[in-house]
Amino acid sequence: MGTIGALPAIGQTVTLYTHLSVREDGMELFGFATKQELQYFRLLIGVNGVGPKAALSLLSAHKPEAIALFVASGDAKALTKAPGIGTKIAQRIIMELKDKLGAELPDRMPAKTVSVSSGAGFGGNIAEAVSALAALGFSAADAAKALQDADPAQTVEDLVRLGLRRM
Repeated sequence: MGTIGALPAIGQTVTLYTHLSVREDGMELFGFATKQELQYFRLLIGVNGVGPKAALSLLSAHKPEAIALFVASGDAKALTKAPGIGTKIAQRIIMELKDKLGAELPDRMPAKTVSVSSGAGFGGNIAEAVSALAALGFSAADAAKALQDADPAQTVEDLVRLGLRRM
């Protein structure tokens, strides 16, 4: 749904990043507005039990940065906000993708507020604080978990102090 919303007016040229799924019963072509969405789609369908429809559901409900944060922090409940994603699948996604996405998290944290269906927002200050904590040697998952309910209006310094106290 994010890709459809990002399309320009009719008659204008657009670039889509695609994935062709070939199965016994047919072929399906999936299009994405960004390379990052395509990358996350491919990661998600690589998880045992997650098909293209479930991956699309996750990417429609959450931005890729939010998915990475939920996986890194082990927040299965946030992943289950997407239609068709149950607790078992969410836990499997976290288990199988934690190592793959954990290394990328500090660089991929959203620089602006990311709205997700759970209502949580992760602002630029929180992203910077998580990156700072990761640079200090803490895991990105632990840093994200420590700051998950922090006020994004706080300064980065205050958020780092808060994160250190909570860890």
